[in-house]
Amino acid sequence: MAHRPYVAVVGPSDATSQEKRAAETIGRGLAEAGAILITGGLGGVMEAACHGASTADGTTVGFLPGTDRTSANDYLQIALPTGLGELRNGLIIRAADVVIAVGGAYGTLSEIALSLRTDVPVVGLDTWDVEGIERVDTPAEAVSRALGLATARTDGTDATDGTDATDGTDATDRTGRTDS
Repeated sequence: MAHRPYVAVVGPSDATSQEKRAAETIGRGLAEAGAILITGGLGGVMEAACHGASTADGTTVGFLPGTDRTSANDYLQIALPTGLGELRNGLIIRAADVVIAVGGAYGTLSEIALSLRTDVPVVGLDTWDVEGIERVDTPAEAVSRALGLATARTDGTDATDGTDATDGTDATDRTGRTDS
């Protein structure tokens, strides 16, 4: 069985109407491609992405900050209460093959930072200006680029040049420092 990409869509819970429309389009596009959508399970960008995915019969998973499953948005299929508050952002990122950031508040910035620090690719649509984010201009571009990056991560190729990305060298962060 082929691996279905796990794509996290992150963004503010108090999203603008433009951010919500973009997230809904992204969620629908990911579901149509067979991806599993991961979010923080609440409102705003998270809810809009889940709503979009649900319109295409997609699978939606949310890591909730509290311990109450009923706090999940109405379009979330799998609600995982963590009791971790904002620390749940690490679970979201670790579960994802790639992250799409739409807009952004400080929680989104922390998810971007965690992603880049752990070598999870980030595709950004109208989000923070942070080195390492692959910027796109439309929701369709976000979906296409994220799916390409997810495929590359799971099959061991580099999404930009097709070379083997699993060469066994030490992990180096974006500043060039090597972790030991």
